[in-house]
Amino acid sequence: MPINRRSLMMSAMTLGAMQLFPGLSRAQARPLVFATFTGSWEIAHKEVLVPYFRKMNGNADIVLDPMLSVDQIAKVKAAGANPPIDVMLHDPGPALTAIADGLVEPYPVERSQYYKDLLPVAQEPMGPAPFFQVVGLTYNPETVKTPPTSWADLWRPEFKGRVGITNMNSTLGTGFMVEIARMNGGSEKDIEPAFKAIAALKPSLSAVAANPGALAALFQQGQIDISPGNFNAIQILKAKGVPVAFVTPKEGAIGFKTTMHIVKNSSNKELAFKLIEAALSPEVQGRLMEEPYLIVPTNTKVAMTGAIAKELAKDQAELQKKFVFQDWKTINESRPAWIARFNREINL
Repeated sequence: MPINRRSLMMSAMTLGAMQLFPGLSRAQARPLVFATFTGSWEIAHKEVLVPYFRKMNGNADIVLDPMLSVDQIAKVKAAGANPPIDVMLHDPGPALTAIADGLVEPYPVERSQYYKDLLPVAQEPMGPAPFFQVVGLTYNPETVKTPPTSWADLWRPEFKGRVGITNMNSTLGTGFMVEIARMNGGSEKDIEPAFKAIAALKPSLSAVAANPGALAALFQQGQIDISPGNFNAIQILKAKGVPVAFVTPKEGAIGFKTTMHIVKNSSNKELAFKLIEAALSPEVQGRLMEEPYLIVPTNTKVAMTGAIAKELAKDQAELQKKFVFQDWKTINESRPAWIARFNREINL
């Protein structure tokens, strides 16, 4: 296209503004950055949440930056007043850390169209929870002839060399360790029984994955036959034809909410708010509840149907009664020390 005098002048003015007003340049020069999780979460958000958000907001630019919660927090803290992320996605423990560290802003509840429709437990004023996650036992039904029924089945001798877990940097890894501690007489305050149990499990471990997405991929690669795992991650593998199944252990599956937060000093606060609103909407939550995503909704206007209603709970109220919700405020007090110890003693 021909370049006229007006366009040259506008370009020069824009460059000058970017140099004189860095805050302005960030708002204008870069898209909204959403730090989602790796694996099935990135897929679900890329295929459902992002298209809906763009449709409702004039095709606004958005970039997904998949990473663990602990890495999101480290990245925002390191950047100081110029965060490279606008929206963070957190499980309960990291959410408490981000709030305590002053990294996120209160959600503008008074402007929200959907906040009032969320389950009370999902109405978090520092960042609402658009999703529930459920962690149970996952296994390969082609190689495991007797389906597991308990967390203790991971220690069955026939699984030697075929068990997978994640490290404790992930909520899946820490939540699993807490449940193993509770099963052996410990608690959120006393995880020592879990370390003893995992030490005994170490000869059976095929892999210690860096994150839940990497753990799920081990089934696809045929490296493991059984592991703790996220319900929705397993469903996406099943949709790809990978032989894998989910079961709720008799001790109870782990349930926890996943929240979205506007990062403090974000240069895209309004778009950040609109992205979270999109995630809270019945349209997005209803679609994410369907196959292959099967992410549990928190909006009470969304009726739970399909595989979620069949395998987990018929509605959100039953879900809250049926599953184990851990005390992440207590867990957070010791979690950094637990992660360091796990990395020293357990990682392969």
